Amino acid sequence: MTARSTRDGGVPMSAVLAAAATATVAAVVWMAKRRSAGSALDRGLKEAATTPPRDVDAIGKPLTKAGIHGLRKSQFCPAQSVSYANVDPLLVVRGEGARLYDERGRSFLDTRNNVGHCGHSCPAVVKAIASQAAALNTNMRYLHPNHVVLAQKLLAKCPAPLDRVFFVNSGSEANDLALRLARTKTNHEEIICVQHAYHGHTHEVINISPYKFNHKGGKGQKPWVHVVDAPDTFRGAYREDDPEAGPKYAQQVADTCEKIKNGTAGTGGGVAAFFIESGMSVAGVILPPTGYLKKCYQAVRAAGGVCVADEVQVGFGRMGSSFWGFQQQDVVPDIITMGKPFGNGMPLAAVVTTSEIADAFHNGLEYFNTFGGNPVVCAAGIAVLDFVESEGLQAHAARVGEYMRRRLRDLAAKHEIIGDVRGEGLFIGIDFVKDRVTRAPAAAECSVICSRLKDEFLILTSCDGPDENVLVVKPPMVFSEADVDETMDALGQVLETLGEIDENAARTPT
Repeated sequence: MTARSTRDGGVPMSAVLAAAATATVAAVVWMAKRRSAGSALDRGLKEAATTPPRDVDAIGKPLTKAGIHGLRKSQFCPAQSVSYANVDPLLVVRGEGARLYDERGRSFLDTRNNVGHCGHSCPAVVKAIASQAAALNTNMRYLHPNHVVLAQKLLAKCPAPLDRVFFVNSGSEANDLALRLARTKTNHEEIICVQHAYHGHTHEVINISPYKFNHKGGKGQKPWVHVVDAPDTFRGAYREDDPEAGPKYAQQVADTCEKIKNGTAGTGGGVAAFFIESGMSVAGVILPPTGYLKKCYQAVRAAGGVCVADEVQVGFGRMGSSFWGFQQQDVVPDIITMGKPFGNGMPLAAVVTTSEIADAFHNGLEYFNTFGGNPVVCAAGIAVLDFVESEGLQAHAARVGEYMRRRLRDLAAKHEIIGDVRGEGLFIGIDFVKDRVTRAPAAAECSVICSRLKDEFLILTSCDGPDENVLVVKPPMVFSEADVDETMDALGQVLETLGEIDENAARTPT
């Protein structure tokens, strides 16, 4: 009897070799199909880029812009607002770089959408998404190269000791998870946040977002939430001419920590976390003054809490001089949350934290996210990080942003309505005022300026801030000096012809 060579539990070697040969043939066939599919994919991408938008509804009725707007109003909750609904809503059918195109083929310069970080329909990102979608999309229970490659690239951008990643679907979800991580690690409940902050739309993060819970329809402040003043050096208690403004604002955080510790504030739950956006967008482009975060972090950690940097708005090089906003303050948070630009329009967000915090979260309660970090969105994230690096977008943001602020300062010298120009990189706020002495916000004027830029010059902007008087600039990172010139020339013409403003006119929802 011929002896059998066996392996893997007694399976005959001949069978193993036969299976290997079959697998090799199958692999060759598969690769040939993939090459053919790749060619088809390239053709499909070219066709998709030129395919006109859907022009009939689900029952075959012709669709017009007015019809789409009508269906939007009849089929969706009105809490889901439409930009420029008070003047003329925009029907967007295509995007490229820093431009969006409507159904009439008009090209709108986009100064407001930081979701398209690498530019709308960035070819490198589109191809990565389509290629992976053609091969596989499933959940993170299975191993896949995209998960670990994206994590490697992301962690390479994070300072030590940040070394653990959770992939999720949105910035809201990331902040919700950060809240859970902080409470699990500290076994505390109390959260400190900043006035006018916005951390997302889940039930829990609305509770730590004064921008939401203090607005009409909000439920107000929970007893375990502690709100400190925004470190606003234009309208706040400590102004731009005070070199100690940062530590002075931070003292309120330190005092709040002390009150929570001694039981004179809160529910007795101890400090769990301090949340702050590294660049506060809805607050009107507020950047913490020098020394603020360092003192805040010291106080929070001394009280047993953790520090969360919300980078949803300004991460991935937007600030120009740093990849993350918190790096401007020479600090390292315990948790970073990120979203919006990470997938260049795909639902990709993340939480990055330390081994110590991640290990505490591994307490027997499994964390599973069906769509978070699927291979397709990870492919998008890899392409985004590669594109930011290969195209030098961080340095580009620094250069173009400085050029824009310089041109804005020139405009401010001619128009007193511009009370302040602030920001870093391609995260800029233009604060419109009634007069420069009282700094009273010019909200109605900001709304008119926003509407006229869209209607007369095809430039998309957004109004933000507590009084909606700040024009916020956070465009795709491919925004160029020529785009700055186009925007500044148009803004100059609008300011020259602004005239009397109806204070009671409907404001532009952006």
